[in-house]
Amino acid sequence: MITLEDLTEIAAKEQETRSAADHHVHVCVAASCLSLKSDLVKESLEKEVKQNGLAGKVAVKGVGCMGLCMAGPLVTVGDGVLYQNVTPEDGIDIVKGLAEGARPISRLEGDSKAPFFTKQVKVVLENCGKIDPERVEDYIAADGYRALLETLENKTPVDVCHEIQKSGLRGRGGGGYPTGLKWSTVLKSTGARKYVICNADEGDPGAFMDRSLLESDPHRVIEGMAIGAYAVGASHGYLYVRAEYPLAVKRLKAAIKQAERLGLLGTNIHGTPFSFTVDVRLGAGAFVCGEETALIASIEGGRGTPRPRPPYPAEEGLWGYPTLINNVETFANIAPILRNGGAWFASLGTAKSKGTKVFALAGRVRNTGLIEVPMGMPLREIIEDIGGGVPDGRTFKAVQTGGPSGGCIPAPLLDMPVDYESLAQAGSMMGSGGMIVMDDSSCMPDVAKFFMEFCRTESCGKCTPCRVGTVHMHQILQKICSGRATEADLALLLDLCDVVKNTSLCGLGQTSPNPVLSTLRYFKDEYTRHVIDKKCGASVCKIRKDEEVHG
Repeated sequence: MITLEDLTEIAAKEQETRSAADHHVHVCVAASCLSLKSDLVKESLEKEVKQNGLAGKVAVKGVGCMGLCMAGPLVTVGDGVLYQNVTPEDGIDIVKGLAEGARPISRLEGDSKAPFFTKQVKVVLENCGKIDPERVEDYIAADGYRALLETLENKTPVDVCHEIQKSGLRGRGGGGYPTGLKWSTVLKSTGARKYVICNADEGDPGAFMDRSLLESDPHRVIEGMAIGAYAVGASHGYLYVRAEYPLAVKRLKAAIKQAERLGLLGTNIHGTPFSFTVDVRLGAGAFVCGEETALIASIEGGRGTPRPRPPYPAEEGLWGYPTLINNVETFANIAPILRNGGAWFASLGTAKSKGTKVFALAGRVRNTGLIEVPMGMPLREIIEDIGGGVPDGRTFKAVQTGGPSGGCIPAPLLDMPVDYESLAQAGSMMGSGGMIVMDDSSCMPDVAKFFMEFCRTESCGKCTPCRVGTVHMHQILQKICSGRATEADLALLLDLCDVVKNTSLCGLGQTSPNPVLSTLRYFKDEYTRHVIDKKCGASVCKIRKDEEVHG
C-alpha cells in the first residue's frame, strides 16, 4: 500500500539527487523536437559531460514539450537560459560553457523573457519542459499523485464532484459542457459497473495539444482519470489514443506500468476499497471517433459511428453502462483543482469560461507551438504578442479556431476575448484548441473548400444530411473556386449549410458548415468576386478562362 508519506519520501530522494548537481540541462524530447534529432542532442550532451569529467556536477535530462516548437530542438540550462535550434555539434560548446562557470552561448540563446513565455499562465502545462515524462519519480517530485491520495483520504465522491463544479471547469474537448455536472450525473446513474474514458482521439488538422501533453506529462492524465473514477464509482478506464501517436502511446503504457508498480493503480489503492485499472485502446484515425458515442462503438470493437442521444453515455455508455468521458486536457486540470481548490481555478478566466486553455498555435505566425493562456485573453494578444505576429511583411487576415468544425475570425474582431461564448457568437467555437493563423495570401473560399473536403472525407456516412450534404457543399465550393459558379449556387450553398447543420446526427455534420458560414459572413466580397467577376483576389484559385466557363 502506498501512502502520502511514501510520496514524500520519493520526492525527497528525487530532490536530493537533483541538488547534488551544480547544473541542470533539460532537452526537449517531445515529438516536434525529436523530429529534429533532439535525441542526438541529448546523447551529445551526455557524452561531453562524461568526457569532461563533469558527471555528477552536470545533470542532463530529457523533458517534455517546452512550447516554442518552431525553434527546436530546445535546451534549457538552469532556470533562465534557453537555447534554440540546437544541433548535436553544439553539445561541445554548451558543456564547455558550463565548465567555465555557466557561460551562456550567445549564438544559441533565445529570449526566455519574451512575451511568448511571460504572457502564458500554465496550469495544464506546468510540468511540461521540467519533468522527465518516462520517470514516475520525477512526476511525484512535482506533487504528482498527492491529489489522488489526499482525495481518497479526505473526500467523498460527492465532495469531489462538488469541488469540480465549484471550479467552473468545462469540457476542453470542444463542447464546453460543465465537467462537474457531467461527473455528478455519472455518479447518480445506476449500473452494475461504470467506466471512465479519456478521449485522446485528436483529429483536427494542425492540432497537437493532446499529443504533446500525453508525451510530456502522461501521469498527469492518469491521475485525473483515477480521481474521476473515484468520483463517479468506476473501477476501469480506457485511454483511447490515435495510433498515429506512437510516442504518446509508448509513454502512456510505461506510465501505467509505473503507477501499477507503486500501487497507484490496481486494487485497494491507498488501502481503501477503491480499485482502478487503465487500458490503452488505439484508434485507426477516423475523425468521427472524436465524437463520444462513435468512440464508444470503436472501443467495443464495432465500426466507429455515432448513435442518437439520449440516452447519453453518462447513463448508457460503454457496453450499456454509465460512462464518464472527458478529453485529455480536461483530465489534466483535475489534480491541480483538487490540490489548490475549486475557488482557485475559478479565479482564472472569465465569468462563464473559467481557468486556462491550451492552444496549438500554427499557420502564418512567427512563434508556432504549444501555449496556455487564461480564458478571455484577446485574440490580438495571442497572435501578435505571444505569436509574434504575421511574418514576411504580410498582413493578418483571419484565424480559424475549433478545427474543421470551427469558423474563421477576421481582423476587425481581433480584440474579442477568447472564451466559449465569444467564439460562438462570432460563428466559431473553442473546439479542442487548434488555432490556425492566415495572412492576406489566403483565399477564404479556398479555405472553406479545404475544410469541407476534410469533413466530406471524414463523414462516417451513417446519416444522409452529412453523407450527402458535405459532398454537395464541397462540389459547390469547387465550382466557386474554379469560376464556374452562379449566384444561384451561392444561395443553394447557404440552404445546404442550414440543412446539414440542423439535421445531421452528430457534431461532425452539425458543425461542418461553420467554415463556410463564417467565411460567407466575413468575406462575402471574396465569394462575390469569384462568382461575378471570375477573379481570385489572392491569386490562389485557378479561375478558368471565359471560353472554358461558358463554352
